[in-house]
Amino acid sequence: MKLLLITAIRAFENDIKSILKKSEVKAYSYKDVIGYRDASELSMHANWFANDMNEGEAIFFYAFVKKEKVDTVFDLVKIFNDKQESSSTIHLAVTNIERSN
Repeated sequence: MKLLLITAIRAFENDIKSILKKSEVKAYSYKDVIGYRDASELSMHANWFANDMNEGEAIFFYAFVKKEKVDTVFDLVKIFNDKQESSSTIHLAVTNIERSN
């Protein structure tokens, strides 16, 4: 068993749901969250938010999945991210579940 953790901007919600469906992940949870980015190291010209404290609408998904499903999710996320023209992407991580009940 693996735990998938997915974060992205709120605008990608339906794309993530589609990726999970195509990957045959049948059960997952998600929650709206506030994303935060410390942009104090960016020049004001490069920072289109024009301040050092960037907060934005984001979404967080998590799912317990069989290890056979993990590669498909990663492949579909990579395809999605490679097509993005903006700097926003879907962020995906996986962790082992040592024990569950």
